[in-house]
Amino acid sequence: MRHAVNWFELFVNDFDRAVRFYEGLLQVELKKEIFMDLQNAIFPGDPDDVLGALVKHPSRRPSGEGALVYLNATGVLDAVLGRVVALGGTILTPMTDIGEPGFIALIRDPEGNVVGLHSPR
Repeated sequence: MRHAVNWFELFVNDFDRAVRFYEGLLQVELKKEIFMDLQNAIFPGDPDDVLGALVKHPSRRPSGEGALVYLNATGVLDAVLGRVVALGGTILTPMTDIGEPGFIALIRDPEGNVVGLHSPR
C-alpha cells in the first residue's frame, strides 16, 4: 500500500532521554544506529508501512510548532497515557473519541515535541 507519508523524524536534544521515553511509552525497542553521521533511533515497523526515527541533529531542534505526527498506540490508549507523566512527558489533550477511527490524544515529550497518539477502536 502506498502512503502519502513514508518517513518522519522527531528531533531531540537529549538522545538517550528521548529513546527511554518512547521505548517506555510505546513498550517497544527502538533500533539505534548512526546514519549520515547522526544518531538515530528507528521506530519498529514493517518496511511497507510508514516508519520514522528520533534524530539528534546539530541544526534541528525539537518543537511543538511544526507538523503533528500520530504514533500508533497499540493496545489500550489509557494505559499508554498512564505512562506519559511517569516518563517525563505531559498530556496536552486527554483521550478523545473520534468515532469509527478510534481514539486520539496529544502529548508533549520531554524534548518539547508535540506528538499525537492514535488507537483504533
